[in-house]
Amino acid sequence: MRVTVVGAGVLGTMHAWHAVERGHEVVHLEREREARGASVRNFGLVWVGGRAAGPELATALRARELWEKIGAEVPGVGFRANGSLTLVRDEAEQAVADEVLARPDAAERGFGWLTPEQVRERNPALRGEIRGALLCAKDAAVESRVALPALRARLAASGRYTFLPGREVREVTDGAVRDDHGDTHRADRTVLATGAWLSGLARELAPDLPVRRVRLQMAQTDPLGEALTTSVADADSFRYYPAYEGGALDALRSGSPQPPVAAAHRMQLLLVQRLDGSLTIGDTHEYDEPFGFDVTEDPYDHLRERAAALLGRPLPRIRRRWAGVYAQCVDTTRVVHREQVRDAVWLVTGPGGRGMTCSPAIAEASADEMGW
Repeated sequence: MRVTVVGAGVLGTMHAWHAVERGHEVVHLEREREARGASVRNFGLVWVGGRAAGPELATALRARELWEKIGAEVPGVGFRANGSLTLVRDEAEQAVADEVLARPDAAERGFGWLTPEQVRERNPALRGEIRGALLCAKDAAVESRVALPALRARLAASGRYTFLPGREVREVTDGAVRDDHGDTHRADRTVLATGAWLSGLARELAPDLPVRRVRLQMAQTDPLGEALTTSVADADSFRYYPAYEGGALDALRSGSPQPPVAAAHRMQLLLVQRLDGSLTIGDTHEYDEPFGFDVTEDPYDHLRERAAALLGRPLPRIRRRWAGVYAQCVDTTRVVHREQVRDAVWLVTGPGGRGMTCSPAIAEASADEMGW
């Protein structure tokens, strides 16, 4: 079978991966010279713990299996099963952790509770004052800035994969796409994985697309100087992930509001160490367009202060700052929006902040649905 994939972010690349794995020939188009969107402007987290029970958790768990398999085949993606610690500092935050630990799916998620001493034994870099931590042993990480080229190199070695960067698709017909070089790419199946590009051709093909855009700010520091052996979150992450919804979280929200800056920017602290020792740190969430063209400093001040409190020392110098935009289903309980827009042509978008985590499983489900 011939498959055309449009979009070289992680979602498009994973569709290409499954097509090649199933023995098909793939032409992969990308309008930039290299992916520049949310797929490279993220933490590289494979984040299982916070997913909503049901289809979202099932998708994340399957994706976690696939990432581990892919990581073994393609070491360049930098997969590591490092787990995560969500650090809690007071009784109200611990109540949320206790509530989720008591649920029937806690073991499936890899949840456990660690005392302060156990936290420091598992991750000695965390020397701040804490009450304990919610461990998610199923969480993992990949190197988002280098994973996609590594995957494409492996695909190219199959002899059934062609990557064509710098090609913007201008027309989609039944079974074919035409790019801005004037070339027409005919295929038995075509996948449009165009990320947060929801205007232009995407709007023409799906005028009632139930997807919105979300903007966030992040940063990367200089090397920490020691190993951060797990991914790290503060308990504000409880407020933004559906797995933690319940009475204890309601009480936390009503009794312990976030600091004004964190609340205004819908913030949580996430820390992931890159293979070079630096830290990716974030993040904020902005939903109302038009988005600003600049980044604002107040959130970074909050992140530095919160990270320093958990590390027990100042955060290393911030080396880079950036903003990113991803596409999210308006109905946030949906894992992804998958729509057939022409004969043998599907648009797949809207995984939201789950894109890096869930893309391998989303693409696998696409392949099954599209009859690859």
